[in-house]
Amino acid sequence: MDSNHQSNYKLNKTEKKFLRKQIKARHTLLRHEGIETVSYATQSLVVANGGLGNGVSRNQLLPVLEKCGPVDALLMPPNKPYSFVSYKTAEESKKAYVTLNGKEIVDDLGQKIILYFNFVEKAQWKELGLQALPPGLMVVEEIISSEDEKMLLESINWTEDTGNQNVQKSLKHRRVKHFGYEFHYENNNVDRGKPLPGGLPDICDGILEKWLKEGYIKHKPDQLTVNQYEPGHGIPAHIDTHSAFEDEIVSLSLGSEVVMDFKHPDGITVPVMLPRRSLLVMTGESRYLWTHGITPRKFDTVQASKGHKSGIITSDVGDLTLSKRGIRTSFTFRKVRQTPCNCSYPLVCDSQMKATPPSFPESEREASQLEQEYVHRVYEEIAGHFSSTRHTPWPHVVEFLKALPRGSLVADVGCGNGKYLGINKELYMIGCDRSQSLVDICRERHFQAFVCDALAVPIRGGACDACVSVAVIHHFATAERRVAALQELVRLLRPGGKALVYVWAMEQEYNKKKSKYLREDRMSQGKEEEVSSDTPGPELLVEQVPDTGHKEPACRVPSLSDFQEGRRNSREVTNSKLPVHTNRTSFHSQDVLVPWHLKGNPGKDKPAEPFGPGGSHDPSPVFHRFYHVFREGELEAACQTLSDARVLRSYYDQGNWCVILEKV
Repeated sequence: MDSNHQSNYKLNKTEKKFLRKQIKARHTLLRHEGIETVSYATQSLVVANGGLGNGVSRNQLLPVLEKCGPVDALLMPPNKPYSFVSYKTAEESKKAYVTLNGKEIVDDLGQKIILYFNFVEKAQWKELGLQALPPGLMVVEEIISSEDEKMLLESINWTEDTGNQNVQKSLKHRRVKHFGYEFHYENNNVDRGKPLPGGLPDICDGILEKWLKEGYIKHKPDQLTVNQYEPGHGIPAHIDTHSAFEDEIVSLSLGSEVVMDFKHPDGITVPVMLPRRSLLVMTGESRYLWTHGITPRKFDTVQASKGHKSGIITSDVGDLTLSKRGIRTSFTFRKVRQTPCNCSYPLVCDSQMKATPPSFPESEREASQLEQEYVHRVYEEIAGHFSSTRHTPWPHVVEFLKALPRGSLVADVGCGNGKYLGINKELYMIGCDRSQSLVDICRERHFQAFVCDALAVPIRGGACDACVSVAVIHHFATAERRVAALQELVRLLRPGGKALVYVWAMEQEYNKKKSKYLREDRMSQGKEEEVSSDTPGPELLVEQVPDTGHKEPACRVPSLSDFQEGRRNSREVTNSKLPVHTNRTSFHSQDVLVPWHLKGNPGKDKPAEPFGPGGSHDPSPVFHRFYHVFREGELEAACQTLSDARVLRSYYDQGNWCVILEKV
C-alpha cells in the first residue's frame, strides 16, 4: 500500500466525513459555477462557504487567511457563497490548505460556518462593465445635519394611538405613517378625494423650502410616507403609479445606510448605496421605467474602500465586503398629480396604456371563478395539443427524480400529460391534475393518475417521500392560494421529504442572458409559445454549497407580505381586464393572460369556445390562460411562510424560479 492509500486508510471517522464534504463542495463548484479545481498546490484557492452570499465579510475572512502568509488578493463575488484567495507563494497557499481546511468560523449573524479549501489555477472573476446610475437618478450626500436628523426622528411618535389616521396598521414588517394623503401599497397610489387632516409635519417646511431654493426639487411635496425598517426588512421592487404623482419622488435616509436596487425592464440591475442623511432624487427614466426596491437582508454588499460612500456598488470583487444594517427611517416625499401623466414611456404608463392594468379578485370565490374560466376550462379544451408539445423532460427535474432513493413514493401534483411519471422506474409515482382530459392521456400511457385540485389532494398526509410541482402554482390567482398550494405539497411529505417546485419567472432576461422563451423563433412549428420550452438548458444562478455546515440559502429574499403590498386594486373578476401577454416577449405585468393558439381539429363533438380574441368560427382559435409570473425572491418568500418546511436550494432555470423544499 503506497503512502497516500495508507494515510487515507488511517483517517478517522471525523476526517473521512470532512473529506467527503470537501469533495462534494468541489463537485458543486464545478457543476453549478464552472469553477474547476486542481489536485496540486498552486498560489490560489477557492474557499467554499467563505463568501458574501452566506454572511462572511471581508473583515472576518481576511485575518483568518493572513495567518498563513501575506494575501496577494481576496476576491469576493457578490451574492456567492465562496471566494478566491491568492498568496505570494505556493508554499503559503499550501499551508492555508492544510491548516484552514475544515476550520469553523462564526459569521456576523452568529452562525457557525465550516470553510472548505481547494486549489485553483488562478483566482479570477469576470468583472462586469462599469455601470452608470439610471438616467434621472441623483444621490445627494449629507443633505441635512445630524442635528436635523435627530429632530426629524424625534418628531415621529410611533407610540401614539394606533387609530390615528397617520398610522398604517396593515404592514407587518415595518412601521409606517402617512401625511397629506395615505399611500396605498396595493396599487402604489393615493385617493385624491381623501386628504389626511393636518398636511405635512411643520418640521418639514424649512427643509423642503431649502431643497427648492437649492434646486434639488422642483415641486413642493404634499404627500409624505415615513417608514421605519428593522435590520433585515425591505420593500419589494415597484414603480410608483405614473398618474398618482408628479415626475419627482425624493427619499431621505435617516439612521442607517442601505443599498437600494434599481432594475430596468431589460434585466439590468444597478445597486445604489444610500448613505445616512442622504437624499435620493428620482426623475425621468429612473422614476417611470426602472423599479426600485430594497432586498430584505441583515447585511448589504458594499465597497470595502473607505472613500466610497454613495452611488453604484461596483463589481470590483477585490473591494467588496458586508455592511451590517441598522434601524433605518425613510422620509419619502411626493407631489400628488392632478392631471393625467404624459411621460415619455407610454407602454408602461397607466394614463397612456390602451389596456387596463390587471387586478386581483376580491374574494376566494372570485379567485376560484377566475381560475375555473382561465385555467381549468382552457386546459380541458387544449389538452391534446398541449400534450403534443410536452414530451422532453427538464434536466433539473430529471436530476431530482433520479437522485431519490429506490422505492420512494412520489406525487406529481399537476402532472399534465405525465411526462415525469415514468422518468425513474425505481420510484412509485402517482400523478394528479385538475384536467380530466390530461389525466385521461396519462392513463392511456399506463401511468397512475387521478383528477383533483392542487389545493386538496386526496392523499394521506405524510405519505410521500417526495413531490414535484412543475408549472402549476403560477396558475393560482392570489398570493394566499399560492401559499396554500405550497402548504398542501408539504402536507403530503413525510418529515425529511423533499418537494421540487417550478414557477414561471417575470425575469425572462437574467444576468444579461435571455431565456429560451425569448430566444425561440416565434413562428417555429411544433413548439407552442408557453411557459416551458421542451428543450430547456439549465442556467443555475443562485446556489448554496450543500451539506457544508451553513444551511441558509445564498440569497436572502423578501417576505411574502412585501409582495402582497405591491399588488393592484381588486375588482370583480367578471369586469377584470387582465392584460394579454405578447408571446415570446418580456413581461410588463405579473398577472397576465397568456394566449394559446390551438392547432388541429378541436373535435366534432366539442367545438372550441375560446376566451378573449378569436371565436368559435376561427380555424385556429385562441385561448387565454391566467398566469401570475413570479419576481425574483417571491417564491422563496412564499416558502418561508410555511412553518414546517425550509428551502434547501433555490435557482433560476431558463425563465423559471425553482426551489427544493424539505419538510422539517
